[in-house]
Parts: sequence; C-alpha cells; structure tokens
Amino acid sequence: MVRIFCLNTGSSKEFQEGVTLGEIAGEFEFDKPYDILAAKVNNVAQGLRFKVYHSLDVEFLDYRTYTGRNFYCRSLCFLLYKGVKDLFPDSRLTIRRPISKGYYCVVDKGDGSTLSEADVDAVRARMMEIVDRDIQFRRHEARVEDAIKTFSALGASDKVKLLQTCGDVYVTYYTLDGTADYYYDELVPSAGYLKTWSVNIFREGILLRVPDRHHPEDLAPFFGQPKTFEVFRETHRWNGIMGLGHVGDVNEAILSGKASDLIQIAEALQEKKIVQIAEEIERRRRDPDNPVRLVLITGPTSSGKSTFCKRLSIQLKACGLHPLSFSTDDYFVNRLDTPRLPDGSFDFDNFDTVDHDYLQKDLMKLLAGEEVEVPEFNFVTGLREFNGKTLKLGDSSVLLVEGIHALNPRLSYKVPAKDKFKVFINTITSISLDSHNCIPTSDNRLLRRIVRDFLKGAFTARETIANWPNVRRSEVRWIYPFQEEADVLFNSAYLTEFAVLRTHAERILATVPRNCKEYSEANRLLKFLHYFVPVSDKEIPMNSLMRGFIGGGNY
Repeated sequence: MVRIFCLNTGSSKEFQEGVTLGEIAGEFEFDKPYDILAAKVNNVAQGLRFKVYHSLDVEFLDYRTYTGRNFYCRSLCFLLYKGVKDLFPDSRLTIRRPISKGYYCVVDKGDGSTLSEADVDAVRARMMEIVDRDIQFRRHEARVEDAIKTFSALGASDKVKLLQTCGDVYVTYYTLDGTADYYYDELVPSAGYLKTWSVNIFREGILLRVPDRHHPEDLAPFFGQPKTFEVFRETHRWNGIMGLGHVGDVNEAILSGKASDLIQIAEALQEKKIVQIAEEIERRRRDPDNPVRLVLITGPTSSGKSTFCKRLSIQLKACGLHPLSFSTDDYFVNRLDTPRLPDGSFDFDNFDTVDHDYLQKDLMKLLAGEEVEVPEFNFVTGLREFNGKTLKLGDSSVLLVEGIHALNPRLSYKVPAKDKFKVFINTITSISLDSHNCIPTSDNRLLRRIVRDFLKGAFTARETIANWPNVRRSEVRWIYPFQEEADVLFNSAYLTEFAVLRTHAERILATVPRNCKEYSEANRLLKFLHYFVPVSDKEIPMNSLMRGFIGGGNY
C-alpha cells in the first residue's frame, strides 16, 4: 500500500501500488468545478496516467493553473495536427507562436493551394469527431535512435534535428489514433478533455483559440494585435533567411562552430532596428509643425528597457540630437506608501507605485524649458532622494522616459500626443523547439530575471519564481493593454538567448529546494533548457541587451 497526501484537501488516503493519479483524484473530495488535467507529484508536474508506487504528496490541477493550461494547450495542438493530417496527408502544420489569445498556425496543404474557409470547417469537424470519440493520447518511451527513425519516416526533419542535438538517451513521444508527434512535456489523457476551443482563418494561416484562463468554459477574448504580429513576422523572416527555423537548426549551427556568427548577426539585427528607431525620432523631432520632444519607452519586466534606452541615446547622439533621460522608477513613492497585494506584500508593479502626479509636473516643466531637479530612488532605504541631478531641455534635446508604466496615458495625459513618441519593448520569441512546440514569450523573460536577480544578489531563484505570478498579473493589467498603442515595437528576443542563458541558469535553478512548490517551475525550466546546446557568454558584446541580465556590460 502507498499513502497519498492530497494538498487539495490536506488529508491522506491509502491505495494499492500501481494506482494512477487519475484514479486517485476521484477518491478525494474537493471542489472540482473544472476537469482535473494534471497533478504535481512531490512538486513535479505529472500526467494523470502516472502510476504511483511510493507514498507521495499530490496536488491536482485544472485549467486555471499554469501547469494545467500547458497540458491542455499542448494536447490541443496535437489535436489540431491530427485534424489537419487526416484531411491533408501531405500537409505540413507549423504552430508559429501564441498571439491574440490563441496560437497562430500556418498550414501548407502540400498541393500548392491556399487554405480555405471550407478547409478550416472540415478540420474543425474532424477535431470535434476525435473529441466526441474521446480518443486517447498514447505515451511511448523509446530510445532516441528509434524515435529519430520514427520521425525521419514522417519527414519531420525539425524533430529529428532536435532529438539529435538534445543529448537524451530515451525520449517520450505520443500517438493519437495512430498519428505520432513529439511534445517536450506531458499531455492530458484523452481528447475528450479538450472541450473548449475553436479554429478560425487568421491572416495567412489559422488561429487556434483556447479557453479563458479564469473561465475555462469560455473562449479567451480575441485581440487582433496587428503591430505585435508584424514584429513577429519580421523576425521570423530573418530567421528564414538564415535557415534557422527551429532550435535543432540553431543547435546544429552551434555544434558546427558558428555560434560567434549567430551572436554577431543577432546583435547586428538589433542595432539596425535601434538605428531605424533613432532616425524616425530624429525625423519627428525636426518636423517644424509637430516636433517630438518626449520619447516614452516601456515593456514588461526583463524585456531590456534600460539597456535599450542607453543604446537608443547613443544613436540619437549620432543623429545630432541631445538625449536626456530618467526612469519612472526614480519617482516611486516611499516604500511604506507602496500599494500592497492581498497577502500584504508590496505590489511594486502597481501603477500607483509611481508618484505619477509629481512625475507629470516635472515633465510639463521640462517641456516648458525649465530646469528641474529630478529625484533618484534609493532601493536600499526605500526612499526617494534628491541628490542634485538636474535636467533642462535645449534646442536639440529629446527627453527619454523609461519604465514599465511609461505608456500608461495617465502618466503623461497633459502632454499633447503630437509631442510624444512611444516605444514598446517585448521578447517576441520567434524560434520554436520544432514545428509543434513554440516557446512562450514569458519563459524568455523569466529566465532572464532569474539569472539577473541571482547574479545581482537581489533574490534567489526560488524567490523570483514565487513572485512571477504576481508580476504576470500586473503586466496583463498595467502594461500589455498599451502595447498596440506604441509608435514602434522593438523585439529584444535573441537568437542564441537560451543557449547563453543555459550556462548561467542551470546552476542557479539547481539551488531551488525540492521540498518547496517553486521546485515545480524550476524543474520545468531545467527540462526545457536541456534542449539547447550551451554557448559561452564570452563573445556577447559589452553593450548587448543580454548583458543587462548576465552581467559584465558597459551599462
């Protein structure tokens, strides 16, 4: 017998060895408004078919949890692939990236024709049929060599390259009614769990829509995000030019000694974009009718705002302008006046953390030509200080204001729109593990933040992971609503980013204790990072955006 302690109920029960998590879930009575999709077993995510042979702690999860959503969405991607493959046997489905509260996908039917509404209707009907039949996702463990043969026979070169370069001995892949596919983590037991979804024509492809995270019985609301989509398409086009469609391609290039070239190309592309932004600001600044004098720079945490601001300042100087800058962080209210979260901890990402009325008064004075003493926030004492730093705009000056709330209209509503140029920075991950495993944008930033916080001695990996859900909630409320209002979007994602971060992140994530709930996320990230061939950071330039997270930079 094994004893299972259920964290959902705070109670224990005994079961026969070999019982599955799905069977155990039915024996514990707790509120289950939605299907149980997964579980954490001793703080490690597992599928419901996981068999138990030892006494364990178990927490059951539904779609409202991050792990539950991941299980659901991965399974839904397989369902879409199966539907497309059954109707168009020679087709190729590429799941490009999460966007507009869904997954943007491209279908090459294999016959040269364009995907039509009728085609999408047929795919949707086939998917519904599989759900109605509740066909199982079957899990297979195989030696890597055998899995490579399986996917080679299917013509899935992206998966073959990934498996050839990941360093595993055994891997797990899945089949759905005879169709094989590979996913880097677990799936739900069967298609019958996938009750809420939709497939619609979207731009040049289709959008696989997923449930709302708070109300899984409803679809997540659709947001067009045209500017975000264009940034993604531009980056994807450059990857295509370099022949780097997936992680396996990047790994092969690194193993063949091309890491330095990849780093230099990534840096050149980012610098090219910064130059273009600087030239547009110069053009707007010299417009005699509507001269831009205020540049607002924002983005979510760990998107590279501070380093971008400094690099943009250099390019603006090269354009003959005189940039001045400050951060909204320097206008933080004193720490004791900071808004708090429901648990009583400080809510540092809340808009009211910034003394926005005071900041706007200084903005108006500066734009009126006055000299202003701007504050500097002391993060050690938690107090705003005045240390003699003054700013005054001259004839060729442009003021750069950087911070997570810089695009919030309440911060600068007194400044006429014609005087403002707005920049939004994000990490729009353009590369995927393979055709069906895209990388969440938030994983970029979380790994950046874990490494930066640890190297600066600010927070442990456990503390950063524990606070991440609060950070993400604040971003959804305070930052992302203004993304599409920007004049320009800058993508700070870096082609070899995960390969470089791996060399730092693995040892840092290893410090998270197994007996805490944060270990689940640390374990997931470690599993994810192992797909990337590591690259030393020695060739990362001193002015690189990456230096803001791994240290050793000029800024």
